[in-house]
Amino acid sequence: MANTPCRRTTRSERIHALSLQTALPLATLVTLSACSPAAPFLKTGDELAHSGFTAHYADTTERYAMMNLLPAGMLTYRPTATGPVYLYADRLGCGCVYMGGRSAFAEYSRGHQAPAYAAMTAELNQHPGWDWSVWSGNADPGPSQPRHVIGAEW
Repeated sequence: MANTPCRRTTRSERIHALSLQTALPLATLVTLSACSPAAPFLKTGDELAHSGFTAHYADTTERYAMMNLLPAGMLTYRPTATGPVYLYADRLGCGCVYMGGRSAFAEYSRGHQAPAYAAMTAELNQHPGWDWSVWSGNADPGPSQPRHVIGAEW
């Protein structure tokens, strides 16, 4: 076996090797951060808000339970004395329910295909017991009662 002479690496070779070792993990990190799984939910929330819907956070146990009665990612409605209130449960984007009236629904429907009225009515019939009282401003149970935040309690 022939001995090959050891060659010392030059400074530029060491810098080049180090830059390759740094560049690959950095490129992987940038690529993975660009793949945001919540992006579609955040986009829908922005579009609903621009159409006139208001986000109501599911920040109590009762609100969280009511939010989970709604189909995720589907616009539906609940009847009130003043007309329908359109609802969109955004469990992943904001942990909230977007609520809007007829004008917000009409504005949103201009740029999006709204669900058929029959589909929304069928969903309503599955869960007829919608409790509006948990969404009022004075529905906060106070610090002595448990509150539910998605994935944890505080």
